[in-house]
Amino acid sequence: MIAERADVLIIGAGMAGATAAANLAATHKVILLEAEDTAGYHATGRSAAIWIRNYGAADVRILTAASKEFFENPPAGFTETPLASPRPVLQLAPPEQLAALEELLSGGAVIERISPARAKEMVPALRDGYAAGAALETDCFDIEVAALHAGYLKQLRARGGGIALRHRAGRIWHEHGLWHAETQGGEVHAAPTLVNAAGAWGDVVAELAGEPRVGLQPKRRTACIIDPAPFDVRGWPLVGDVGHSWYARPEARSKIMLSPADEIDSEPMDAWPDDYDVAIAVDRMQQALDIEVQRVEHSWAGLRTFAPDRSLVIGEGRLPGFFWMCGQGGYGIQTAPAAGMLIAAQIRDEAPPPGTEDAVALVDPRRFS
Repeated sequence: MIAERADVLIIGAGMAGATAAANLAATHKVILLEAEDTAGYHATGRSAAIWIRNYGAADVRILTAASKEFFENPPAGFTETPLASPRPVLQLAPPEQLAALEELLSGGAVIERISPARAKEMVPALRDGYAAGAALETDCFDIEVAALHAGYLKQLRARGGGIALRHRAGRIWHEHGLWHAETQGGEVHAAPTLVNAAGAWGDVVAELAGEPRVGLQPKRRTACIIDPAPFDVRGWPLVGDVGHSWYARPEARSKIMLSPADEIDSEPMDAWPDDYDVAIAVDRMQQALDIEVQRVEHSWAGLRTFAPDRSLVIGEGRLPGFFWMCGQGGYGIQTAPAAGMLIAAQIRDEAPPPGTEDAVALVDPRRFS
């Protein structure tokens, strides 16, 4: 017995699922199935995102650039909270990372070389002698993740779409031209099109459906909050090293969010921080910044899920009507507006949105066939 019939079923109500659902709901009846009690509980709810143009593989940079206009000028009524707040990104290069600095500068856009002296003007806690070089990206901005996610869910509801929380898909099958998803409560939802937006569980959902796995690997990342007193960090950029072994960002005006930029292989799970990784973050930061850490006020961890080539996985799979919206890695928030429009265009069999055309082949799930 089919409890509910729709045009599109989407599994996973994090940022990927929410953007796909909101865009598709303009033309389709959409049902969003979420296993947890709240939407965006895992990676989306633990992301302290910033828009960085020069970050990730080619497809990531394309979709990041194509999303910029949405962040800066969201549709009327989408949110009452500004989605973007300017935050430059300062990347420091110790002597052993100078080659990586040159590569970043040669391949980046809207990025400039600055002197270690200027870097210290921006971040007064910078230790003398740590940086042999530095680069500054000036067009970056913090993203209000909660407001962005809530805006898409609001848009979905306004367009007649449904969100079913605590509806984990335990069985998925294709029959008579319809995808069926049976939840733990025994309800069956059906639609001609199924979108796999299950994040760290993307390959698990694919296997349930009989779709070949693409080799997604969840990786744990740890973050913590510290007090940088006596430094006033409100105007600081996000600062880290070119080798991506640590970064720090002002948080809640007077605190710092700190991460060792770790990527620890994990099974799909509710991730928790490891005290050792928190200690590594503090140690690496203190090699660069003269900040005494009296205590760690709060710590957490989340999973960033990568495809084998670290590009996104967006598009139709091997099975009819099965679409992927996975593999966002650490780029899912800053690419969300363009990625959501792209998957909707593919399901409608329309041309890719302007600015995303060159990403289509790069994110095609069938590249792993």
